Amino acid sequence: MALFESFFNSLASPELYTLIFTGVFLLYCARYRLLTRPGWVVGISLAIALFFIIGAQNHDFMTIIAKGDNMPIVIMIFAVFWCLSLAFRQAAVNDMRIEKGEPPTEALDSNKKVLVWPDLIYPEFVCTVLLTAIFIAWGIAVEAPLEEPASGTRAPNPAKAPWYFLGLQEMLVYFDPWLAGVVLPGMIVVGLMAIPYIDTNPRGNGYFTFKERPFAIGMFLFGFIVLWVSLVIMGTFLRGPNWNFFGPFEYWDPHKIEPLVNVNLSEFIWVGMGNTRLPDNPLIREAPGILLILAYFVITPALLAKTILKKFFHEMGFARFSILIMLLLGMASLPIKMLLRWTINLKYVVAIPEWFFNI
Repeated sequence: MALFESFFNSLASPELYTLIFTGVFLLYCARYRLLTRPGWVVGISLAIALFFIIGAQNHDFMTIIAKGDNMPIVIMIFAVFWCLSLAFRQAAVNDMRIEKGEPPTEALDSNKKVLVWPDLIYPEFVCTVLLTAIFIAWGIAVEAPLEEPASGTRAPNPAKAPWYFLGLQEMLVYFDPWLAGVVLPGMIVVGLMAIPYIDTNPRGNGYFTFKERPFAIGMFLFGFIVLWVSLVIMGTFLRGPNWNFFGPFEYWDPHKIEPLVNVNLSEFIWVGMGNTRLPDNPLIREAPGILLILAYFVITPALLAKTILKKFFHEMGFARFSILIMLLLGMASLPIKMLLRWTINLKYVVAIPEWFFNI
């Protein structure tokens, strides 16, 4: 048990957790035909369940998963995996049929009519009754996660948002509120909705497939799974008192002290590398960061259009490609900024508190 706990605690550093999560996601997309077979899905589900069963023997971990607010997270992990496996399994079957010259399975039922009643309404009614019974039983068996009355002089530690906002709360650690609370979520949501329409690939409409639209589907899932679900899991199991990182089986010690050594890019450039004081003029002081941001959003799209995304640029045209690449770079800025904070303690690329403008 001690070896089990120490192993998973060693993987709980934020940078390692994010890299492993992203790597598993990419592996799943690359090997979806194998990993969505029923035997693999059952085996992976049992492995996840075994992790929680063994982990529940640890008092600290059991305290986390038994909390009423965190139970939906455990359910979400299984639900996301099962729904993803079901969709990818149907895509794998269709992709193999198309490779053989056969139509997708949806085409076989193209002439079959389905009536609203009873084919739709009746199953929905049965599901409604069953879920109502489950939620009533759940509400009776599990106490509501109510804490002591709110006080302006005493706040819970850690003070966490509802589970569905934990990803947003995690973003607030790395960006100013106007970016983390408005711009980035807006770009992620709008980008996820727009990618299937911006993508000019006409294939894959009306049937499950991955091989025929890997870019649109892959980017959508990356935004949802890696940039949202992973942050919800991180905020639930790895964020403890004082918003410090803890291993899943580590005691949440409120006295744990993390040194605040985060510095801005301007301090790296002027003080660290130039061995001089920061300029008084904010524009001069933040010029390196401003140039870096401009290069990221101006030079990077041009390079991508000339290299690995050259095919997309010619197929989409300048306007459509520009919208797509801006949305993708906006989404990519989140994991990039997180990794920079974790590895080199970078706080802001551009820090102009005089104008309430920090990036």
